[in-house]
Amino acid sequence: MRSIRKNEDAFTGLEAAIVLIAFVVVAAVFSYVVLGAGFFTTQKSQETVHSGVAMASSAVEVLGDVYGISADNVKVDTVQFTLGLAAGATSVDINKTAMVLTDGKVVETLTNKNTGSFPATVAAGQWGIKEALYELGTSNLMLEKGEQFVIQAKPSTAVLNSYTQFNLEVRPPVGAALGIKRTVPASVGAVNLLY
Repeated sequence: MRSIRKNEDAFTGLEAAIVLIAFVVVAAVFSYVVLGAGFFTTQKSQETVHSGVAMASSAVEVLGDVYGISADNVKVDTVQFTLGLAAGATSVDINKTAMVLTDGKVVETLTNKNTGSFPATVAAGQWGIKEALYELGTSNLMLEKGEQFVIQAKPSTAVLNSYTQFNLEVRPPVGAALGIKRTVPASVGAVNLLY
């Protein structure tokens, strides 16, 4: 009679295939998790860079020259300039913008006099929109792409005589402040180009 022997050679190949498939599945799941975490981290890094650039760059810029207007031909009473959006910036609510003027001795926060109608009547210690250029749609206090606002700022405590250096800081609600550093010329007339 023939003896029946137990042969396990066929099972070792099947077991090896099962173990190999298990390793491939575990490796695939692990790589999917690692790649997903990497993509998430990269996306968060990009968001951080974009928000950092937005906060570090000013949303507004001065277009053209800055002028000093004098009533008595002795000192500059009013600083006038045109404000527009910087390249790539989104709309800015001018009503939420602050202005601070300093002449090295005095730091003065100017009061916003904008009421929505142009021109704003600006007194000492205030700033406002004198004129809106290229206004899109209805008249409002949003500085949008293509629009320009002519701004007047009148210091009350800072004295802007000949050769006085000053800094007018425009602080929009989003983005960095825009510093306008200028010097009053030697001879003060009715309208002066500040350099």
